[in-house]
Amino acid sequence: MEYIVKRIAKGGRYQRLTSGANVHYRIWSGGSTTILKFYGNDARYRREQHAIDALADCTGVPEVIDRGNEGEFWWAHFVDGGKWSLQTMPESPAAARRAGAILRQLHGTDPSLLTNLSTGIDEHWLQSEFVSVFERLRRYRRRLSMPNELLDLAVQAPPPIASEPRAAHARPLPAKFLVADSGNVTLIDWGWATLAPPEWDYSLAAWMTSLEVGVNAAGALSEGYGRMMSDDAMRSWIAYHAGSYLLSQAETRDGPLTDLGYMVDQLLIMIG
Repeated sequence: MEYIVKRIAKGGRYQRLTSGANVHYRIWSGGSTTILKFYGNDARYRREQHAIDALADCTGVPEVIDRGNEGEFWWAHFVDGGKWSLQTMPESPAAARRAGAILRQLHGTDPSLLTNLSTGIDEHWLQSEFVSVFERLRRYRRRLSMPNELLDLAVQAPPPIASEPRAAHARPLPAKFLVADSGNVTLIDWGWATLAPPEWDYSLAAWMTSLEVGVNAAGALSEGYGRMMSDDAMRSWIAYHAGSYLLSQAETRDGPLTDLGYMVDQLLIMIG
């Protein structure tokens, strides 16, 4: 892997930023910085690169410099979107407003661009999945210190209202919105892009921005998106996102999960 980094850096400095399924490097060369991403497998590479190519005309989609495959390594070289993200920088309504506008433009694209990625997520799938998430959570409720009564309420609650599936990022968390010194915003990590109700992206982005960044930034993101959801609709979507997050953590971690109490509280607020 490192021989590829050195070749692309052309004598410039480089630093490994992440590890895990996908590995990122920042490269300093010619007075600017770029990002080199190595994918865990060819499926991850093909999925993300297809989404980026299909949505290249959308504002905020990463700009690819080059990409390739050498032996076991699948990689893409990107223009650096910025060293900050909405999550790590001081609260910036201006950047959050641009993030909202990126999502709105994405949802306005031709959905056929992404049809070969997945069958997508529609209202019927969501209705079934909503109940399934909370039923599956029951087996972990003691580790989560979650009252069984809360899960009873969640299972009986109406599922989120979903409009027709559109092109969607699926995980537009604050950490995925990079912010450059110029103020430009880039939405990264398109490996989960699919067709989904636009409410999926909007509710997740607005809710997590409120939790991790601040209410002013969340309000600005909604302004940039140009659309608001009713309080009831938003609560239902947040309940789903909170339940899904708790389930994914419980299924991949061992031992007590008391550090997730804040997310159980979010679910209680939305359902209770």
